[in-house]
Amino acid sequence: MAKTRRDHQDLRIGTMAGKGDRTAEYIAAILPHGFECFQINFWQELPGKSLKTIAAEVSAVLDNHYELTGERAVVSSLGMFGNPLENKGQVAMWRKCIDACEAFGCDLVCGWPGALEDRPVPESMKAYKKTWAPLARRAADRGVRIAFENCDMGGDWKRPRFNIAHAPAAWDMMFDILPADNIGLEWEPCHQMNSLIDPIPNLKQYIDKVFHIHGKDATVHWDVIRTKGIRGGEPVVHHRTPGFGDTNWTDVISILRQHGYRGCIDIEGWHDPVYRGDLEMTGQVHALNYLKRCRGGAYTPDPKGF
Repeated sequence: MAKTRRDHQDLRIGTMAGKGDRTAEYIAAILPHGFECFQINFWQELPGKSLKTIAAEVSAVLDNHYELTGERAVVSSLGMFGNPLENKGQVAMWRKCIDACEAFGCDLVCGWPGALEDRPVPESMKAYKKTWAPLARRAADRGVRIAFENCDMGGDWKRPRFNIAHAPAAWDMMFDILPADNIGLEWEPCHQMNSLIDPIPNLKQYIDKVFHIHGKDATVHWDVIRTKGIRGGEPVVHHRTPGFGDTNWTDVISILRQHGYRGCIDIEGWHDPVYRGDLEMTGQVHALNYLKRCRGGAYTPDPKGF
């Protein structure tokens, strides 16, 4: 993946494209909207087609798009989302994804570390190290990084679901017990706001461990919090597509660039309470164009000789 600032190749804006055996078809259908990168994600299982086959199909679509338009889109990462601490079959799927990165032209696999569900987060740490130390070594041997998304999946500190990596205190414990340079975060402001954490200082604090960004925002309903609290049965946070939520993505992108981030922001749709269903792609394309504006708009080179 090119990492120069020219044409914003250092920080691409894309979307998630986990459509199983039809991933290449889906990417071909939405490429004309201007997406620059794609996370190819899987939910608990790998598709029927081999990863090698899907990689070849996606590569053909991206190459054809480049020949027609001169615009090079890339695969940012693979995503394997499940609970490998309780489902050992998913450990094998992680190995396959790590091994498949080269075929997809990427160096990153994202997902959840898993959790021993119904036990407090600290009780998962020994199993976390046992499971992820060999995966981290395998990835490092292949030049691959691992990034954990910070979604709580409806769990909490005492009873996590799928994912222990949903709180900064857990990140600190994970990085301490397994200090691997190629293990980091797939960060997004939405999940911080869902925990009533201010995402901007959080991003600044953990920027050196941010390997990938999910483009998902949130709207915090402070009127509900102030009048009914967080246990009154009424939603206090809604997940939003970027451009419709509370986050200033200009600040997010400025922080990323100030600290030398080179990578992608992939929009995670399908959560917005308004821009979903028939409005899903409308919302995603709005988010794409909004994030490009937050990135600075069209790349403009300096005049030569000055």
